[in-house]
Amino acid sequence: MKFLKFQPAIAYSTKMVYNNIGLILLNANLKRGTSMEKRFIYADNAATTAVSEKVLEAMLPYMTKQFGNPSSIYKLGRDAEKTLNDSREKIAAALNCSPAEIYFTSGGSEADNWAIRSAAIRLGEKGKKHIITTNFEHHAVLHTCEFLEKQGFEVTYLPVDENGLITPQQVKDAIRDDTAIVTIMYANNEIGTILPIKEIGAVCREKGVLFHTDAVQAVGHVPIDVKDQNIDLLSCSGHKIHAQKGIGFLYVRRGIPMVNLIFGGAQERGKRAGTENVPAIVGLGEAVRLACENIPEKAAEISARRDRLINELTKIPACRLNGDRQNRLCGNVNISFLGVEGESLLLLLDQFGICASSGSACTSGSLDPSHVLLALGLPHEVAHGSMRLSISEETSDEDVEYIIETVPKIVERLRGMSPLWENIISGKPGADKSLKFVSPIK
Repeated sequence: MKFLKFQPAIAYSTKMVYNNIGLILLNANLKRGTSMEKRFIYADNAATTAVSEKVLEAMLPYMTKQFGNPSSIYKLGRDAEKTLNDSREKIAAALNCSPAEIYFTSGGSEADNWAIRSAAIRLGEKGKKHIITTNFEHHAVLHTCEFLEKQGFEVTYLPVDENGLITPQQVKDAIRDDTAIVTIMYANNEIGTILPIKEIGAVCREKGVLFHTDAVQAVGHVPIDVKDQNIDLLSCSGHKIHAQKGIGFLYVRRGIPMVNLIFGGAQERGKRAGTENVPAIVGLGEAVRLACENIPEKAAEISARRDRLINELTKIPACRLNGDRQNRLCGNVNISFLGVEGESLLLLLDQFGICASSGSACTSGSLDPSHVLLALGLPHEVAHGSMRLSISEETSDEDVEYIIETVPKIVERLRGMSPLWENIISGKPGADKSLKFVSPIK
């Protein structure tokens, strides 16, 4: 089978994960050693969020009584059009931009594609066929850049440091006369590192180069001002901030030429044809408004719980916190445990009612280690043992304590079944090469 061609750790752990008898015995042993009652804890908010009651309440009328087509000229249609404009105004107020600079999309991936391809096509016609990004972007950006490389564009992939940061000087040094666009994410979806967006934007503005940022993980979690931060294009996805799936937006600074994404109608100022999803857009506007209220206060509360998780879980031997400790999203915890395979860890966490992930939900079917963790310089055996927790304002102190009690027991049990861990602690030659990337064993 194909997976057997990957690292040995994957082969043994995948067999173990799908060995029902082994899991049942392991689960039983863990339950005997856990004092707290089983809970249900959703700690994967970076993957998606539930639609909030207030957002759903705002949406419902537009699914039943107020169902008009915004392109219709009678009152029901005009009311729907006004509703779209109201949602644009809510989003614009949150970003400090004009409502006319907001284009609705199906989500963050579409917005990323549209922004990058528009700059490439429009400026490529003028001889600007160079793009700058980083090596740990979301695949919506990386795959778009790879597609454009096949069309004759040259892409510079800036390397991030061990904490997932790049410097404005790196961007400045990479900009050339033929650079069309710089696209760098606001905050990483896996490790939570927040990039110096304002400073990078200033470099791009000084050099006269377009600057796009994928802010899917940032909107609603950090204050964003597109004017102050010199942002030309910004992507957002609704389902990360308690709106429904399948809706997002792209901010486009006035005057930037965009290519038509869909032909066939005048919607979205003629750039994206198709009858607008009014209920989803209403929900998105309300979700952005709610998410961007009192960000500092909400972030401080969530950060305190995040730090409690980090401080306690990093006491586990031979582990590593991934991402910058200071410049970090308030709800993100990403830790690698040497000698543990991430998939096994997640399945056992699920047995105890904890929803977590090992990286991007968009690549959850892949057996390859996270490209983000590899970009930090981690070896495969460390990257494979990663766990991402992304908590929210709904995560309680009791939830945090339950996670703190549960994770160490699961890690200990999995290591007890791991040939890799046995080789490491027995001092087998060559098995300790990954120890320099993690905390001490004892």
